[in-house]
Amino acid sequence: MLYSRYREEIVPKLMKELGYSNVMQVPKVEKVVVNMGVGKHDDPKVLEGAVNNLAQIAGQRPVVTRAKRAISDFKIRKGDAVGCRVTLRGPRAHEFLYKLFNVALPGIRDFKGVSPDSFDGRGNFSLGLTEQMVFPEVSYDDVVRTQGMDITIVTTARTDREAMALLAALGCAFRKD
Repeated sequence: MLYSRYREEIVPKLMKELGYSNVMQVPKVEKVVVNMGVGKHDDPKVLEGAVNNLAQIAGQRPVVTRAKRAISDFKIRKGDAVGCRVTLRGPRAHEFLYKLFNVALPGIRDFKGVSPDSFDGRGNFSLGLTEQMVFPEVSYDDVVRTQGMDITIVTTARTDREAMALLAALGCAFRKD
């Protein structure tokens, strides 16, 4: 849906807006990485619930992430399961972005847009959500513990201005500071 709209409508618009002469110069979404960190927990259902919620949201089974090193202050040992993540590419990434920009973000109370300061200088964009309940796939009964998530959108854009134009054309609402 958004993938075909990107190819048919957004690419010509961005070519004209950014002054490109070749279609291959237009930035595109390379991948979307969604990460949910659950930290150290005594109940194994917390991690299982996070994996199930992320699978419902992304439409793809997430990978369980493990601690790289032991941290004694947090009682975490090397190899403990501390979260889950999923990497979306191609049409699945565009489908997720459509859901994020048009359903989840506008559903947040007092949403005024995402911060334009969240770019990394190389055309990649990161944002965080405080709970998974903003997505319509997740019902209240399925949630073991409310969990936040980090979403990173990796683009082929070389500058933040190009990436911002791409995400705005895809439907992302940026805050006017």
